[in-house]
Amino acid sequence: MGDRIIRAMDRVLSGEAIDHDTAVELSVVSDADRTFLFAAAQKIREAFRGNRVELCSIVNAKSGACSEDCAFCAQSAHYRTGAPVYPLISVDDMARAAEGAKKNMAQRFSLVTSGRGINSDRDLRMIADGIRRVKEIGLTPCASLGTLRREQLAYLRDAGLQRYHHNIETSREFFSNVCTTHSFEERLEVLDNARSIGLSTCSGGILGMGESMKDRISMAFTLKEIGVDSVPINFLMPIKGTPLENVREISPLEALHSIALFRFILPDKEIRVCAGRSTALRQLHPMILMAGADGFMIGNYLTRAGLDPEADLQMVHDLGLSV
Repeated sequence: MGDRIIRAMDRVLSGEAIDHDTAVELSVVSDADRTFLFAAAQKIREAFRGNRVELCSIVNAKSGACSEDCAFCAQSAHYRTGAPVYPLISVDDMARAAEGAKKNMAQRFSLVTSGRGINSDRDLRMIADGIRRVKEIGLTPCASLGTLRREQLAYLRDAGLQRYHHNIETSREFFSNVCTTHSFEERLEVLDNARSIGLSTCSGGILGMGESMKDRISMAFTLKEIGVDSVPINFLMPIKGTPLENVREISPLEALHSIALFRFILPDKEIRVCAGRSTALRQLHPMILMAGADGFMIGNYLTRAGLDPEADLQMVHDLGLSV
């Protein structure tokens, strides 16, 4: 199997793409061959992305009471999870959160809101003001605001928004196990609208929701097909009260294996590891940057605390990488 990994790596390094069948072959390597796979993914990352790590950070700008039934989400109104519920925070609070992210060496900062989309003109104007403040602070403004219309996206673009984030969450085949209140195609449509008006797009999903490795491969190829620029990989952090609270967690090696496959399939894209990286990877956590990832989210997540930013920055330094 080591020879197959090397052939696949050489193919990617030469500028060719691996096909679905090759990705499936790489998904069933033995534990002994996984080290070859990780090393090959690292070599691909170095060739296409260099040795710099991009850090992003977010603020939960509006929390809870979401009408959607995403099975993993603490903020869905369909489940009783005890997650905080509050309306859109002030522009000053958005700016303060961005200042904190800048101190943590983040390059990108995203305003994130719960809910299907933004239904209030007032909220949309406040978010636009927040985007302007983020840009003034010196960070690249991103946003994750649900299902926005094309004209809403254009309004935020004109305010300085650079990238729109909208996860497809999982494969097309597995999506109905995750959400029933909107479709997989609706998520693709939002990304298409964002891209059509010149916004960079960020989309990935959550691993460990009960999907197979083939589902992860399918998701990666969909992201390749629609041409996203950045791929956030999250790992499920089971939340009591949600339908996925008792899902079997994936092992650290399986998590790293998945990251490596994404790098083989999406060699030139930003691949950043976000929520759940400490719980899924445990003591192998630093290996995310040795198995193909070239970025991660620093600071807190939406409803969970993140790792110590100083420890994260030390990890990057210890690995001989730079921010």
